[in-house]
Amino acid sequence: MFRVTSVIYRKNLLRNVFDNVRENVVLNCNRRSSSAVTDATEKAKLEAKKSLDAVTSVIGRQEGWDEPDYDDKFIQKFVDFFNRPEIDSWEIRRAMHDLVDYDTVPDPEIVKAGLKACRRLNDYALAIRFLEMTKEKCGHKVKKFYPYILQEIQPTLDELGIETLEELGYDKPELAVMDVDDIH
Repeated sequence: MFRVTSVIYRKNLLRNVFDNVRENVVLNCNRRSSSAVTDATEKAKLEAKKSLDAVTSVIGRQEGWDEPDYDDKFIQKFVDFFNRPEIDSWEIRRAMHDLVDYDTVPDPEIVKAGLKACRRLNDYALAIRFLEMTKEKCGHKVKKFYPYILQEIQPTLDELGIETLEELGYDKPELAVMDVDDIH
């Protein structure tokens, strides 16, 4: 969610900066000759780029805008974190939150390590939340990605005694009715 909202914020910021440039150019067109307008346009563009670079560099420092490389190092970082023997529930939740922040579906290796960490702490509810988070991160391609992830983590689920969301009935709303008129 963080990455998406930050990208939208940056796009809106960029749009506002260039709208201001366009307004300045229109105002300058009414006052000056064509060569002066061209010079004013270039100057306004440079000023807009400088202010945008300054704002985005501040945003990047404050919000950790550096895009990760989704490679083996990225996966291994989370696997090592979840495999730490002294990990507690709060740290698992924090790592789950960090995974949600990244613009990617967690790799099955990360999910396996997270589930094992939850089971080491005997926190079954957190393991189910981890599965829910993984399913939500699949987004609109849930029918393509989630079955693959389940296929890859099924041996781990069986080993740990964790049921899937579908086995628990969490894939459907609890109080759903077939007909909206049949609420009683």
